[in-house]
Order: sequence, then C-alpha cells, then structure tokens
Amino acid sequence: MTGKVFLVGAGPGDIGLITVKGMEAIRQAEVILYDRLANPKLLEFAPAGCELIYCGKLPYRHILRQDAINALLVEKGLEGKAVVRLKGGDPGVFGRVGEEAAALAEHGIPYEIVPGITSGIAAPLYAGIPVTHREFGESFAVITAHDKSQEGQPKLNWASLATGIDTIAFYMGISNLPYIAENLIKHGKPTDTPVILIRWGTFGRQETLEGTLENIADKAKTANFANPAITLVGKIVSLREKLNWFEQKPLFGRQILLARTGTKESGLAKELINQGADVIEFPRWKRTKAPVNRDILRKLSAYKQVLFTSPESVTDFFEDLIRERIDVRSLSATLYGKSTKSIKALNEKGLLAQLVEEEANFEESLLVVGDNSQKPGDGVDFYLTSVKEVDKSFLPIANRMLEEAGVNTLLFPSAESVQVVLKEGVSEGIISKELFETAEIACLGKKTAATLQDMGFKVDRVAATPTRKDLIKALME
Repeated sequence: MTGKVFLVGAGPGDIGLITVKGMEAIRQAEVILYDRLANPKLLEFAPAGCELIYCGKLPYRHILRQDAINALLVEKGLEGKAVVRLKGGDPGVFGRVGEEAAALAEHGIPYEIVPGITSGIAAPLYAGIPVTHREFGESFAVITAHDKSQEGQPKLNWASLATGIDTIAFYMGISNLPYIAENLIKHGKPTDTPVILIRWGTFGRQETLEGTLENIADKAKTANFANPAITLVGKIVSLREKLNWFEQKPLFGRQILLARTGTKESGLAKELINQGADVIEFPRWKRTKAPVNRDILRKLSAYKQVLFTSPESVTDFFEDLIRERIDVRSLSATLYGKSTKSIKALNEKGLLAQLVEEEANFEESLLVVGDNSQKPGDGVDFYLTSVKEVDKSFLPIANRMLEEAGVNTLLFPSAESVQVVLKEGVSEGIISKELFETAEIACLGKKTAATLQDMGFKVDRVAATPTRKDLIKALME
C-alpha cells in the first residue's frame, strides 16, 4: 500500500506561524524529514515513535543532498508511511518543492503541498517593516541571492529591479552583499537607499543591521553578520523606527533553557515565547501507561490522604477509575498535589486539593499517585500511573538547538528539574556545565533555589511565589 507525502511549509521560525493544516500533518506523521530552518520545536508535536530524519543544509556542508532527499521521500512513501517533508518558510519559495513533488509524481505517490509563511515577508514584519505601503512602496519582489553557478552570483535583470521594484527581499544574501549593492547602484538605485539585514527573523534571537546600499556590505563585514538572513532593500525600511513592535516585547533577547519534568505541553514555555523569548525545553520525555493496580483501587476508600505528584498522574488515575468502573465518591480522602499544575488538574475534575512539597509530615494512611520518577517513603502505598523516560531520539535535536542558540538564561521550575538537567544534560555532555556560570539562573520557589545553592550554583532570580506569573515577572525585572 502506497503512503502519502505532505510537503509542508514550517514558516519562518516562530512556531505559532505554521498553518493549521501544516500542524495537522505533523500530528499524524509517521516519518518527518526536516530542514535546518524549520524550528525543531515543531517536532515535539509529532506522535510518539515518529521517525525523524535531519536533512539540514549549512553553507558549504550539506547533510543530505537534494537527490538523496528525493529518494528518501519516495522510499518512505512506497513503504505506505504518512510522510511529512518539513521545510522552513514556504516550500514554494526557493524551497525546491517542485523537484520533490516531481519525484513523487514519477513514482505515483500521492502528495499534498501545504504552503507556509515565507521569511521574506515575515522577518521584515517582525522587524517592524511591512513589505508594501501606499506611501513607500507598492511593488515587492523576492529574489534568491545566489544561484547554481560556480560564483554563486545570480544573473538577474538588475535594471528592472533597480528602477521597477520599490522593495526587494534577497534570501540568504550576506555573502553576496557587495555584488548586490554594486549592481543595484550601477543600474539606477540611489546609493542612500535604506537596507536592513534581518537574521533569525521571528525568533527571540532576531538580529538586525541597518545601513544603505553604499555602506551595508562594509557594516555586515565589520559586524560579522551571517546567514540565515533576509536582506530588505527599499525606502520602506524607514518605517521600522515607528513600527518596531516585536523587539519591544519584555523578554525579547532572552534565550531560555527551560528544565522540563513533565510530558505535557508547557504553559510556561508558551507564555515565555509570547513575551518574546526563545525557549528550548529540555529534556523531552516519553510516557508509557502502567498496568492498573487493582489491589490498591479495591481499598481506595481506606486511604485518608492521597498525594498526586504530577498533572499527568491525575489524568491517568481518574482514567483508571473510569476503566475499572469505580465511583469517584469512594475517594473520601483529603487530596494533595505536589505542584500548582497538579492542583489545577484536580480542580478541573471538580476536586479541591492542598499544595504540599513534602510527604514526610503525613501521619495518617497515605497513598502516593505518580510515575516511576517518584520515590515514596517506607510504609507508603504507591500507585504507579506510568513509566516516564527521556526520549533519546530528541537528544540530537536538542544538540542542534543549543548549538544555534546563545542560551543566556537557565530556568528551573522545581527542585526535581535541577537534578534532571544535571543528570540528562550535563552528565551526558549535551549541556555545558560552564553554562551554569555564564547564564543567568532563575527558578520557581525557595526549595528550588536552595537545591541550586546547595550544589554551589548562584541563583539570580527567584519568583516571589510559586506561580508562573511571578516567575515571568521576575525575569522582566
């Protein structure tokens, strides 16, 4: 049985800019072939067990060449798989989607092309520059800044570009800036025409460099400005002074490594991104449901206190009750949660609970509900909801994200998260221990701060109360 291939535009970087249809394709994929410029965070929405294949291209160093990518798409499609080819920006704008679609069509493999937001429009907008404006520019062109020739310099109709187009977006044009500027000036573009370079557009690490056609090449060389970048040429660049909205976000420039202990999508990470930060969550976990412990469920009414260690444990436990046809009213115990997320999960079930960080003070009959990372004390009954382990398939992806981002903030939501990063990141050589010295360390709660300090690490910011709101406030101060 032949599968189906989705050629999907991932957008320019901000994961919120992928289309609904593109996200749906990722969520049902069995295989994903992804590029360097597709934000790796999108891969976290893929199903467990999805095969992830890196096809990234760096200047002068191709991981997989285009003919090998085409062959892989055909191979996986003929295996009957649901395949996603995830490409940065829009696959139809310098994305070679035509070559990939032709290879699939030749072998009779069904495919769909899912457009994406192209960086030539999105990056300028995130820098405060619309690419068209009634007063500054009514025409717009997207141009490749290099070609397949030995010199890599595109043979364009420079006269038409210089005199007939108001605003021009050159893709990946940093190395050819002198050539671009020289030809535009030579064919009629004024030397004082504004130019802006936008690197990593729509990310919290977005960088910009402004100049004119006369001086932008020298400025870029002095600043060691590099791809991936968009070069935008035109009078419309002057609007940036008034419309620069994204870089005004309170956490813009923060590149945060967020220690992760849960398997669900992080609301904290989402809010940090909304405030302008880049967030790398580490590590990624996978979870396997544990068998139902019927012995404990039969004597549920005997427990005076029940402690839930995570929101996932709440979900799993009550699913087991329903599956075993046990009325929730048999749970007459006082309920506790080990985190505010656990409390919220219980509240959503219509149950009130108290926040507690330790179980040592419990004196009455106690049941602890959690995954295999929990270690209840002697004489305490434990209901295992799931087995949680680090998803090793994501470690190479984490490596690439850390290589390209300049992490300047370490964020620990709990004491457990500190141990996780040290064990799964530092000990495994994925995270440098020096990062604990160079980055700012922020945490949630006094217990987390004490854990870090006991290990000899400085703590720069501590949330006044153990809430997401106060943690973000502490980062903004």
